[in-house]
Amino acid sequence: MKNLNYCTMATALAVGAFLLPSCKSDNQQQTQMQAPEYAVLQVGTEDVSLNTAYPATLHGINDVEIRPQVTGFLTQVNVHEGQHVSAGQLLFTIDQVQLQAAVDAARAAVEVAQANVNTAQTNANNNKILLDKNIISAPAYQISADALNAAKAQLHQAQANLVSAQKNLSYTSVKAPTAGVVGTIDNKAGSLVSPSTLLTILSDNGAIEAYFSMTEKEILALTDNGSRSVNAAIASMPEVELQLSDGTLYPYKGKITSISGVLDTATGSATVKASFPNPDAMLRSGNTGLILIPNTVTNALQIPQSATYDIQNMKFCYVVGDSAIIHSTPITVSEQNDGKNYVVTSGLKPGDVIVVEGVGISVRDGMTITPKNPTQPQSTPNK
Repeated sequence: MKNLNYCTMATALAVGAFLLPSCKSDNQQQTQMQAPEYAVLQVGTEDVSLNTAYPATLHGINDVEIRPQVTGFLTQVNVHEGQHVSAGQLLFTIDQVQLQAAVDAARAAVEVAQANVNTAQTNANNNKILLDKNIISAPAYQISADALNAAKAQLHQAQANLVSAQKNLSYTSVKAPTAGVVGTIDNKAGSLVSPSTLLTILSDNGAIEAYFSMTEKEILALTDNGSRSVNAAIASMPEVELQLSDGTLYPYKGKITSISGVLDTATGSATVKASFPNPDAMLRSGNTGLILIPNTVTNALQIPQSATYDIQNMKFCYVVGDSAIIHSTPITVSEQNDGKNYVVTSGLKPGDVIVVEGVGISVRDGMTITPKNPTQPQSTPNK
């Protein structure tokens, strides 16, 4: 019986010794199976085109305020808001009754003055004949000659008054000084208007000018700290794009045409103007948007912004190390970006593998993960 117990114990120990490594192996496999999967990106160098965005306000190439030059009641509004008009087209009509009467009175005054000139001319001619026959004296003739000159002067004045009255009458027809698009019309037929009344703004939208600001530092960078002129810097700048308020890109590219020579002392910035073609009249004065100035960075390390997180104004990402253990790594990035990706200036090197999924949500420093697609770049192409 005693020998049987020893045999039983020996058998149990042997079975236990056999089962123990098996259980340990199962636990290791189970731990590996439980490592969560996360998408990763292998960092590499590439040439990257980034855009710097500047808020801009759009204006027509020539915005003209339309104001009447005489006082009166509007009798007719001949256009509507948003209508495209040509130069010389009738926009508004002002009551003409009083001004037409002034023209008629001025014309009558001219006729009276002309009649006085005719009479004075006849008298002067007759007195000249009498003077030649020594019937009247020279002073008597001079009186009639002076009367003729005075009559002619009154005629010239009456004619000038007629021209002025006719000009005022023409002002009752307010016409477009240039082609463009009609803005807001606040005064309707029957409104009393005067030279201080703004009837509308006529915007020449054949081309659109976008105004935005650049800092003193950016201006210095453009001119290589003054080593070249502003005009030379503008000539070398690439075409720019316009991002509309709805986020879409305007189909035509523009060109920076000028940079103001005076900095705003309050903001330390200069006003920059870019011109865009507007053949379809899609853009209007008063529109807003973003001017996008491209900049190409060669051999850049670009990573998705979603692969980073911030702690106290510092940026970090997770680098996959040995045994698929991830480590939090501080990085620095360029201020210029496209809103989706960062260009890394330090903290990473080509060939590093970073986590691009779950950052800031479920990924933690020191975790063991199961990488997905560790060698396939997942960078987002620039638009």
